[in-house]
Amino acid sequence: MLVEKNVPLQAFNTFRIVAKAHALARITSEADVQALLADPTWGPSPTFVLGGGSNIVLTGDVKPLVLKVEVPGRRLVAETDKHWVVEAGAGEAWHDFVTWTLDQGYPGLENMALIPGTVGAAPVQNVGAYGVELQDRFESLDAIDLQTGQVFTLNAAQCAFGYRDSVFKHGGAMPTAGGQSLGLKDRALILRVRFALPKAWKPVLGYADLERKMLETGIQQPTARQIYNWVCEVRRAKLPDPNVIGNAGSFFKNPTVTPEQCADIIAREPKVVHYPLHDGSVKLAAGWLIDACGWKGKSVGQAGVYDKQALVLVNRGAGVDGNGATGGEVMTLAKAIQTSVYERFGILLESEPVVV
Repeated sequence: MLVEKNVPLQAFNTFRIVAKAHALARITSEADVQALLADPTWGPSPTFVLGGGSNIVLTGDVKPLVLKVEVPGRRLVAETDKHWVVEAGAGEAWHDFVTWTLDQGYPGLENMALIPGTVGAAPVQNVGAYGVELQDRFESLDAIDLQTGQVFTLNAAQCAFGYRDSVFKHGGAMPTAGGQSLGLKDRALILRVRFALPKAWKPVLGYADLERKMLETGIQQPTARQIYNWVCEVRRAKLPDPNVIGNAGSFFKNPTVTPEQCADIIAREPKVVHYPLHDGSVKLAAGWLIDACGWKGKSVGQAGVYDKQALVLVNRGAGVDGNGATGGEVMTLAKAIQTSVYERFGILLESEPVVV
């Protein structure tokens, strides 16, 4: 197992922030992790698991041993009367995997097309878009214990999925539907993820952007491939390509409030974008709240708010030779936005990326 020293991380984080890993190991299988744990030099070292780097803000060099997850593979592992069960290695690019499932004739992930990052990182964040979350299609995953080297399998209940949340984002004991579960933050590395994709497929529509596409095209019964194409078109129009301008996608979670809180905000701000949820609560569009506070297009140093979507913070500098945004600038901007939204709406926005 080769451990590289002083590895530049600018290419490994989509914000394109300049930083280095003091040491980095590329993980392509459980055997690589087990070899590191058995190594007298690296076995006792603290670790940091890195997937596609699409949900992190680096505020300096990373001192723990970076485990760069590059586990490959895509395959159909089972077929039932109701589902195709497909599996992908944690190192596979999420969008490429979504595309592959449709190419194979397995629909169900099309609403989550073009989400950046890797398959292994997707359950950590319980990624979702346009009415579908990963938990809606999840079957199980394999992970490895970073202390013992033992491989284990988790089902959906054991992953304790929530809105942009899972057991992998918490340490210690955490409540789940079945009682208590041990949080797996910094304790496990996801190796493979399996999805149950429905044979009795139905389109998930209802979001304004997709309804607009239906009106524009006159297609009232879109196929999975059509929805995939629409989602890609919408995301490309609204969101910056990380290969062109550094960013970590949606920087803040959409907050949920009670109907009473929503009614109070509507009384003051009739145009606030909101979505009623099944449990009776109401989800507010964080991007609208930020835009209403006048942040779209504003900057702190080289960190800025994207001019087409206020929910996205970007690196306005090239990030070459240290001229791009620093993690400190990104977080200063994020905190200023949080303060503005709280002072105007009484809502504290929660950031999505992990700050390292």
